[in-house]
Amino acid sequence: MAATAMDPFVGTGSDVADEAVRGTCEDASVCKRFAVSIGYWKDPYIQHFVRQPKERKAPEINRGYYARVHGVDQLLKAFLKKTECNCQIINLGAGMDTMFWKLKDESLLPTKYFEVDFPMIVTRKIHNIKSKPPLSKPIMESHSGESLLIDAHGLDSSRYSIIGADLRNPQELEEKLKTFSMNPLLPTLLVAECVLVYMTPQQSTRLLKWAANTFQAAMFINYEQVNMADRFGQIMIENLQRRQCNLAGVEACRSLDSQRERLLLSGWDAARAIDMVKVYSCLPQSDIRRIEGLEFLDEKELLEQLMQHYCISWATKDRSNLGLVDVAF
Repeated sequence: MAATAMDPFVGTGSDVADEAVRGTCEDASVCKRFAVSIGYWKDPYIQHFVRQPKERKAPEINRGYYARVHGVDQLLKAFLKKTECNCQIINLGAGMDTMFWKLKDESLLPTKYFEVDFPMIVTRKIHNIKSKPPLSKPIMESHSGESLLIDAHGLDSSRYSIIGADLRNPQELEEKLKTFSMNPLLPTLLVAECVLVYMTPQQSTRLLKWAANTFQAAMFINYEQVNMADRFGQIMIENLQRRQCNLAGVEACRSLDSQRERLLLSGWDAARAIDMVKVYSCLPQSDIRRIEGLEFLDEKELLEQLMQHYCISWATKDRSNLGLVDVAF
């Protein structure tokens, strides 16, 4: 999610809130870097974006991130399979995500991959890309046509773009995406990880409606909190509030039903939602044995509580009859 100098939210008391949300990008990147460093999954690129944390992360945090990464990855690749990679991916609030590089390594790049985030985060990511050949070289290798455009505020190649835009303003978002060659006629996957929950319900609904109405064939993957009305959820909210990080959209996170409902009410044809306990249980048994052998976990109850309070929901609209409604775990 992004704020610009022309953003109506800037200067209206939201500066501190936006800064707190930007801080969650760093937190997530650091957690992923640590989990990768002890072998939960392979990602040779995350090290180029974020430092290795000085302290160990708790085993339940590492397992939770593994389930998150695996869950989103499984749905994303199912979409790529349905579309035979003749599609575009728009990663909303992408932060320091490395999916573009991993997909290139697996020869699974879509026609074009877009990332959108705060201009400040975009500037930092582009600086890392420009200064580190392991990041810049794959972009050049996948690029064709005219010269690649890159400055401190944006990057545009034939297969990969990074854009600073405000997700709370879908009209601005669409204009910038079209400037970077977004094609509304291409099947489109939109991914939002811990993004919508930081918007008001009205703002996230506008974004979801825009996505449902803009593309003929599309899928939206959303990872964020759920079951937030119980005591454990309230403690999570209070902990974030102490960091001046307000979950403005927590109302939609009451239950799996409320997560599905908002997608359907925003114009999507079909929607599903499962909590991370279910995602974890869907992992191959060999994967579970491997990751549970990496670290001893004393309190399995805490891991289960954490996973009960996060979910993946996804919605589809398929005017092209690609079979997107069948995408599932």
